[in-house]
Amino acid sequence: MSDFKTKIFPEPELEFGDQHHHPDPRLGLLQAGPLQTNLGDTIKVGVVGSALTVEKSGEFLNAIEDGFEGKTEKHPNLHPDFPGLRNQNPYRCRFEMVAAEDGVLTKGQIEKIAKEPSDARAVEMAVDAVMAQLEKLEAHHERPDVVMVSLPVKLIERVWRNERARDDEVIEDEAADAKAGRETSPNFRGLLKARAMDLRFSIQIVWEDVINPDAKIPRKIKENSDRQTQDRADLAWNLMTTLYYKGSGKVPWRRLPEEGEFTACYIGISFFKDAETDEIWTSAAQMFDERGRGFILRGGPAQSESRGRHPFLTIDEAHKLTESALAAYKSVHRTMPARVIVMKTSRFREDEAEGVGKALDEAGVELRDLVWIHESYSVKVLRDGDFPVLRGTFVELDGNGLLYTNGSIPYYGTYPGLYVPNPLLLCPHPQSESTIEQIAKEVLSLTKVNWNSTQMNQRLPIPIRAARKVGDVLKYVPSGQKVSSDYRKYI
Repeated sequence: MSDFKTKIFPEPELEFGDQHHHPDPRLGLLQAGPLQTNLGDTIKVGVVGSALTVEKSGEFLNAIEDGFEGKTEKHPNLHPDFPGLRNQNPYRCRFEMVAAEDGVLTKGQIEKIAKEPSDARAVEMAVDAVMAQLEKLEAHHERPDVVMVSLPVKLIERVWRNERARDDEVIEDEAADAKAGRETSPNFRGLLKARAMDLRFSIQIVWEDVINPDAKIPRKIKENSDRQTQDRADLAWNLMTTLYYKGSGKVPWRRLPEEGEFTACYIGISFFKDAETDEIWTSAAQMFDERGRGFILRGGPAQSESRGRHPFLTIDEAHKLTESALAAYKSVHRTMPARVIVMKTSRFREDEAEGVGKALDEAGVELRDLVWIHESYSVKVLRDGDFPVLRGTFVELDGNGLLYTNGSIPYYGTYPGLYVPNPLLLCPHPQSESTIEQIAKEVLSLTKVNWNSTQMNQRLPIPIRAARKVGDVLKYVPSGQKVSSDYRKYI
């Protein structure tokens, strides 16, 4: 029988303004403001949507000024009040809606899209209609810093595609589906983000029920979209945090570095299949530095064993990808990182590891960790009582590590998820310098670098989650076309 040891990591701390740190993103923002403050006094917010969703977006932004009460009776830390944007403003800046008259989709446009019999054509029509309004806002004399695309229910019902669960061991074969005569419709979100990449502002897609409490999203769509019901205070925290990040380009928080921690570059590698061809590409290795900033690097072509199964990089492509990531890091920091951490959700082949290692050796980077993050491992840990195991539960298994990034959270006083949590299996490659316990602790902290959510129950570390988000967009960008390196364009 294998020996194993267990441990429960404490909730990782985050760093905010004035070097303040706290494990809760919301309380940290309230007490100290963002890590990086906006250079101006106001973030200008544009809105695209139906006449009703544009109006409701304005009403929601106005109501946010005075704040919302949270569902604080049972779990005050899980559902805190949103304090508003006056004396206790968590973001230390104002948000102002601009050019409201220039972002309205007509009823005729929406009806035409809703009645379009072809799924693919309906998505393309919706993207065209939204892009026309975004381009008007781009040319407006009060160009916004960020734009909310407030989708009415009728459009959501028609164009929102229920994505299959992502598995980097098997890449979706849309081209094969098309060749077999099965209609494939593009992902609305991915296609819109790809088309909007060259605009001078970022966009945030918002469903109507976020800004209009009377709107009802069909249950089937809600159940298949990983959306959880939130109260108005929760919605305000999440929406305003992402609008702050996308509108200002400043990060609200970062993971708090350990004392004496080396400068580090985090690289997440994922794969995607081009929407127009059979080619598999490396999903823009998403690089994060210790400041919390993201850089997008589109990788080269990848290989697979058969029909998109078990994609991998050749030694040359792995070398080139790592070399590009290090060059991007150096262009910002004027030096190389002391340590590089490469994460994948498919197993590292020896050629891949050799290519990565060669690039690191050439750059003089001695400290490195190559980690396969396995999402569907069948072993689970059970706990006495009615609640799942604690978030941060770690079990060492013969050099690998089982880590619960979801689970019961004592600070919340409950388990904030809907389903039984599944652990991640962390499998370091033999090249890795850190112990499995050190890697697991770092992975847990990286789950909290997510500026689209202010809750602490995020499952995947940011390098992996970001690389996937990037791939979901880049699959609609033609090969050879320049892509934005700004992470805000992809989330």
